[in-house]
Amino acid sequence: MDVTTFHLDDGTAVPRLGFGTFQLAGDDAYRSVMTALETGYRHLDTAQGYANEAEVGRALADSRLDRDEVFVTTKIRPSNAAAADVIRSTQMSLRELGTDHVDLLLLHWPAEEVAPLGETLTAMSQLQHDGLTRHLGVSNFPSRMLVRACELAPIVTDQVEHHPYLGVAAIEEVLAARGGFLTAYSPLARGKVADDDTLRAIAADHQVSPAQVTLRWMLQRPGVVTIPKSGTPERIRSNFDVHSFALSDVEMARIDALECGGRLIDPDFAPDWD
Repeated sequence: MDVTTFHLDDGTAVPRLGFGTFQLAGDDAYRSVMTALETGYRHLDTAQGYANEAEVGRALADSRLDRDEVFVTTKIRPSNAAAADVIRSTQMSLRELGTDHVDLLLLHWPAEEVAPLGETLTAMSQLQHDGLTRHLGVSNFPSRMLVRACELAPIVTDQVEHHPYLGVAAIEEVLAARGGFLTAYSPLARGKVADDDTLRAIAADHQVSPAQVTLRWMLQRPGVVTIPKSGTPERIRSNFDVHSFALSDVEMARIDALECGGRLIDPDFAPDWD
């Protein structure tokens, strides 16, 4: 199994270890993205709601990397789910990012109170047809809503909270059946993995950190892409350094057993989860 890249049916190579930018703002966002790109990350995740697309774009430009070397994802605000706003806001995102296209465009949260899902995805599909995005996806969709989205548009991913304490098997099943991948945000459970006895023990055996063990666990599972976030250069680098060791089947099973439904992100407007 390739732990570095997920290959879509059309041949697109998606780096499985990306860099998340949630809550990174201003110069901190710029510096963190620059550090990530210098470290070797080639997948950047941002969103209209993060208010840092300009900083991500500036870092991408200043890195002097060829645009095709970096897989760039952004997300449409739920308030922009109406067709005209999908088009307008995505065009604005591209201007902020300084690029003529993104590799992946997601709807950030279900937003049927703003516009029917079919309307939103039809507009996103038009953007794909026009070359403004290469691929389409959703974020924070439970499995039943994901199935419906996949019936309406060529969805390749669902970006959801996922870490050792929160499994998302139903979503993984839907995506696997369609050749797609899961994108895991908050993979380190907002730092909780650092104090977990099981992860600390496994980490000690490999002389790495619990965070590195957790990310390696993600990458050794089929169809999972993950986007850890940090504003600390040392952690940005250590999170990327997960290829010098491998977990055994027994170690993988020990981490699997930590699942307890421990959801951390559950705002008032969230859907009914699986």
